[in-house]
Amino acid sequence: MRPEEALTRVAYDTVADVYADAFRATEPEQPVDLAMIDHFVASLGDAPRVLDAGCGAGRMLAHLAARGCRPEGVDLSPQMVRRARADHPAYRCTVGSLTALDEPDEEFDGVFSWYSTIHTPDDDLDQVLAELVRVLRPGGHVLLAFQVGEGMRVVGQGFAALGHHVVMHRYHRSVTDIASRLERLGLSVTARMERGPLGSEADPQAVVIARRPEQ
Repeated sequence: MRPEEALTRVAYDTVADVYADAFRATEPEQPVDLAMIDHFVASLGDAPRVLDAGCGAGRMLAHLAARGCRPEGVDLSPQMVRRARADHPAYRCTVGSLTALDEPDEEFDGVFSWYSTIHTPDDDLDQVLAELVRVLRPGGHVLLAFQVGEGMRVVGQGFAALGHHVVMHRYHRSVTDIASRLERLGLSVTARMERGPLGSEADPQAVVIARRPEQ
């Protein structure tokens, strides 16, 4: 396992229960964020099979299912997957790295990456995106959500008040950067949204949706 992945896994294993108890559904999302998810789902056809890549404790699985998807989850943290299986037993969830997904090629109609690439260093990001594209069927769509900005920030201090001292690195990127990386992998960007920070957020937020061309 890469050092950055090991750091991220330890941090999320440590806070898994606190995180899962605090965020059970879409409490942190704004209406425009949810609208982008609806747009993504509407692009996938009937009863699409969707991989929640970086599903955490699984809070978005039920949201996707309620919109007609057949979701499955994968996450780096075994403790997050434990909570996902306990809290959302209707959906298959496995432990795995986004750098090497244990899934066949062209397996999913959609790949949903909700803030799951934010701990991936720039040097590893293209490999992760290539994996998300690899498991996406031709004509399918991928969605990525992330914080906008530049550079790396040390995060995790918010858990200190709850008795957990964890360190994670969060990488901020521009919409143009993410769109360009997806286009270099052969995808066409179909929608992009960037908004300012709201509520307790410190940074702008963005969502990019892209489509893998038909073969």
